[in-house]
Amino acid sequence: MISLRDIFKKQTGFLRGLKLAYVINNLLNADKLQQNKELYKKFGLRKSIFSPVGSQDFLTLPQSEIPWLDRPYAMDALVQHPDFQNFTKEEQEMLKQFVDKGYFILKGFYDVDEVEKLNAEIARLLEQKRTDFNYTGRKIMDAYRESAFIDRHFFRNPRLLKLLDFIMGRKVLPFQTIHFIEGSEQKTHSDSIHMTTQPPGYLIATWTALEETHEGNGPLFYYPGSHRLPYLMCPDYDSGNTTWQLGENSYRHYEEKIEEVLAKNTFQKEYFFARKGDVLIWHANLLHGGSPITRKGSTRKSMVAHYFCEGVICYHEISQRPALVGS
Repeated sequence: MISLRDIFKKQTGFLRGLKLAYVINNLLNADKLQQNKELYKKFGLRKSIFSPVGSQDFLTLPQSEIPWLDRPYAMDALVQHPDFQNFTKEEQEMLKQFVDKGYFILKGFYDVDEVEKLNAEIARLLEQKRTDFNYTGRKIMDAYRESAFIDRHFFRNPRLLKLLDFIMGRKVLPFQTIHFIEGSEQKTHSDSIHMTTQPPGYLIATWTALEETHEGNGPLFYYPGSHRLPYLMCPDYDSGNTTWQLGENSYRHYEEKIEEVLAKNTFQKEYFFARKGDVLIWHANLLHGGSPITRKGSTRKSMVAHYFCEGVICYHEISQRPALVGS
């Protein structure tokens, strides 16, 4: 079936800012959006499943249940959960850190040999032109579609999914992978501006180090505790969105607003100096980004994976389009 996805990979101008283009894409992917009919009804959203959707559509609707580890007394709920005792002492401390700081690190989760096989797989897919960088020139999107090894051993790793299910309190749905050869150098942001849920917070992400990171190759950074901030969405800054178009400078204005928020708080910036095979797991609203690459020619191979949860509305706040979960 014809899709606008390939066009969007290379198109950064007028088309990407036109809501109608996304509506057409929604219609072409109607089979993947049918599940939203029941979800929209469940949450009281009276809108076509093919229409643009954003946080502004939920402002006047009743507040829904938030993730269990985001609620008041989450720490008490965590340690009293019957499955909590099934984790090792080290794992228990990591889960507590997730509640408190919004992230934790699984050191040496993958063997070095596994990681090398993954790096070789990405190189093969690129050489065979079965995948490529998207319009940003940095991201290799959804390589798992072309590789059973990436899909089964990394994206849908059973041990990892079991842990994510527990953290979220419900089954997670693997949504996308992003591979990087170089550091992203992306400014501070929350994933929830890109991959959003109603109720908020039902997204979780992993970052797997496919080589060691150091000061010169643009290490990942994050602000522990920032996941507790209110979610910053398009209505909270000058997005420039209209009925028919997305704001031309919406994301830049979002980044500027995030800097204002950081300036008003006292969060301490930390860096993830990872070893090959380490996995960082972080909360949907944790503020993070990629440091500048200061050593010319340095690579920072990594794999990011995002997971939505079952039973919630999934969409993209910046582009105002429903997410094609399970595509």
